[in-house]
Amino acid sequence: MSEREVYLDHAASTPLRAVARDAWLAAADRHHANPTGSHLAAREARRALDRAREQVAAALGARPGEIVFTSGGSEADNMAVRGALGLRGPDAVAVTTEAEHHAVHDPVERSGGVMVGVDRRGIVDLDALAEVLRARDGNVAVVSVIAVNNETGSITPLREVAGVVRELAPVALLHTDAVQAVNWIDVAAETADYDLVSVTGHKVGSPVGTGVLVVRDGVELDPLIVGGGQERGRRAGTPDVAGAVSLAAALTETVEQREGSVERLRVLRDALIDGLADRLGDRLTVSAAPCGSDRGHIAAGIANVCITGVQSEALLFLIDAAGVRASAASSCSSGAQDPSHVLAAMGVPREVALGSLRLSLGHTSAASDVEQAVEVIAESVARLDRFDGG
Repeated sequence: MSEREVYLDHAASTPLRAVARDAWLAAADRHHANPTGSHLAAREARRALDRAREQVAAALGARPGEIVFTSGGSEADNMAVRGALGLRGPDAVAVTTEAEHHAVHDPVERSGGVMVGVDRRGIVDLDALAEVLRARDGNVAVVSVIAVNNETGSITPLREVAGVVRELAPVALLHTDAVQAVNWIDVAAETADYDLVSVTGHKVGSPVGTGVLVVRDGVELDPLIVGGGQERGRRAGTPDVAGAVSLAAALTETVEQREGSVERLRVLRDALIDGLADRLGDRLTVSAAPCGSDRGHIAAGIANVCITGVQSEALLFLIDAAGVRASAASSCSSGAQDPSHVLAAMGVPREVALGSLRLSLGHTSAASDVEQAVEVIAESVARLDRFDGG
């Protein structure tokens, strides 16, 4: 067993930031009242909620009134897709890519929407998107594209997508799942022309259960949760003041530190990939970086790699026992491991995708984590080889 944990699953959930923890504790201790009330304690809670809304808006390039607090990214994504469809006629459709997070992919699929292909890097095919929008001719209610893919780290050219949608589907709402993006790109600048933007707290270091949907002024959505007038009638339920305050603190620090963090983590990410390549040779491929391409289109802290000749389930078991926490871009259903739908959309062969690992770094990552991970993963692959050969 390793002497310490090496956490390489920040893309799933990153450790709590100190500023977020302190903000949550202070707000939870002081603001126990319902902010929709009229007495003094309620008014103080409302002021704290309003300050948090202003901070979140500043971090995301929005106005305070455009911020809708949610329980996380999945709710925000569903609110965007289903909310847009709910106010349109029966012929309206949602359009997304084949490589989306399930929180977008599934509601689009269930509504009978359209999936657009991606290239070998996992980035939306703009020509295919344009073809779909022309074919649907005014019936598109919402177009949703992920800003940074949660499995591969592929960065979508959001401004180019916006240009295509605004030209060919001017009445459609434009949404991006930016849940994985805030750590890596300037979301405020890149989503300035987007009607709807989803963000979650536990990817930036605030508690699980905090999130936001940016709903630009003038955009109407059919609310998912009704029964109260909270969030300007867009999302019923007693506001989580402490959660909002914590999310605001984490988002603010993330944005302030992003430039330096991206540079630092890109170096660590590349050292991780290069170290594994030195040990594993041509058995290692980077899922979103086909042969001959660089890694500039991949978020700085994410490495989705495939190791031929092993299955990720067995490899994850061994590296977890040795203290390395990671995940696989695959799901287990009825005892049979199926490759990720994202990797399948990218054209990664099934036999290769079954050996996928997502190794993701974040604000607590250090060079020693990379060194230990390379050693543990390489030794674990060798151990599996010996087992298979014996």
